[in-house]
Amino acid sequence: MNYPLDLSFKILALASQIYIRDASGQLIGYVKQKMFKLKEDIRIFTDESQTQIRYAIKADRILDFSANYAFADPLGNPIGSIKRKGMRSIWKANYLISGPNGDHVMNINEESGWVKVADALVGELPLIGFFSGYVFNPTYLVTKIDSTPVLRLKKQPAFLESKFTMEPVATLTGSEEELVLLSCLTMTLLERMRG
Repeated sequence: MNYPLDLSFKILALASQIYIRDASGQLIGYVKQKMFKLKEDIRIFTDESQTQIRYAIKADRILDFSANYAFADPLGNPIGSIKRKGMRSIWKANYLISGPNGDHVMNINEESGWVKVADALVGELPLIGFFSGYVFNPTYLVTKIDSTPVLRLKKQPAFLESKFTMEPVATLTGSEEELVLLSCLTMTLLERMRG
């Protein structure tokens, strides 16, 4: 992949729309999340026309704090999954990434829980809360199970959209890149729903 990758979310759309672009600005994935779904079933397409599915993300249960989100290619072959680390994710986001066989291979951890607290508190203030998303920008670190950092996901200041940048801090294989991209996308969607 041509890094850094940008994930941009349209804030004013009725249904979440996510654009995934590489460093040259080329669209490598598009998501239009379905509204009013009790059980997440997300499709990532190659472009905005939504004619060709690139990946699928499915939750294993309905609206659960610790649901497992499985990733698959267009033929249904497993790529891996991500799961929130239950109670540990209340203060700071903590997620477990598993490979296609279900073995735990990586983690995603929010670097500072204070950013989330400040954003939540200031975000509730009238008028001033509109600017909280521009000032408070969380950063997430993807690590291997031995705590070796492999990628950093950082929210960028933006008003009319929510934008995240993914940059590797170590070399990833093609299958690891795919797994990390899907994990970061899913984690970002889940964290946005939490506030």
